[in-house]
Amino acid sequence: MKKLIHAMLDFVLIVLGIFSAGLGLKGFLLSSHFIDGGVTGVSMLLANVLGWPLSILILVINLPFIALGYRQIGRAFAIRSTLAIAGLAVVLAFVKYPDVTPDKLLTAVFGGFFIGAGIGLAIRGGAVLDGTEIAALLISKSSHLLKVGDVILLMNIFIFSAAAFFLGIESALYSMLTYFAASKTIDFLINGVEEYTAVIIMSERSEEIRQVILRELERGVTVYKGRGGMTDEEQDILFCVVTRLEIGRIKKAAHGVDADAFIVVHPLADAQGGTIRKLALHS
Repeated sequence: MKKLIHAMLDFVLIVLGIFSAGLGLKGFLLSSHFIDGGVTGVSMLLANVLGWPLSILILVINLPFIALGYRQIGRAFAIRSTLAIAGLAVVLAFVKYPDVTPDKLLTAVFGGFFIGAGIGLAIRGGAVLDGTEIAALLISKSSHLLKVGDVILLMNIFIFSAAAFFLGIESALYSMLTYFAASKTIDFLINGVEEYTAVIIMSERSEEIRQVILRELERGVTVYKGRGGMTDEEQDILFCVVTRLEIGRIKKAAHGVDADAFIVVHPLADAQGGTIRKLALHS
């Protein structure tokens, strides 16, 4: 029963993602000749330059990446992604969207927002609407010099440079704004407000701070043994993982015990297991 519910939820997320991406493309970007980054951007650029249907290009250009990444991402993911991309192609071909606004700034920002929301929802549902990450993963695996992020950056530099040449500098700049809006929306939908952050606390009163974090904030803490670089004295270093909404509470708790506590905060790509969520402590 749980598997069926999860499957239905994934289906709903993917469908919502398809229609959201369709709104971003047909309701905002296409009429202004702006493009997004990644494989979707390549499809939109070719559609502008060659006059071919975007629905066909998105399907044709994305599917080879899904096929090439079949072994990396798994059969179920590949099937869902294929159906999702095909669904987006159908929506672009047959669903009518209103041209929402002629304002170029609003078009770039909200076009990117709806595309990003669509891609993010599809990813939450276990599929992709854009094969960029798959392409970057495959290229990075064959090269020891480039990481996935580097490949995506290089791809987008090439795409927006081509957009500047074929569509003009202004359209390329607005397209970059579209890409940034889409990227931030995707990040938020995937990570949400629960994007995990690492907090490192160094203090002479670390034990008291540890107790406050454990008992009052109900968060797990790891204690490292360290030594002061200037004083050469041994001290405990506290490490905990929190959501970004809780950073202020951790800082306030630490400084409430020791106003001179040294706190370092940095984002995490991912965090799983352990006591990331609340501890069930009882006095």
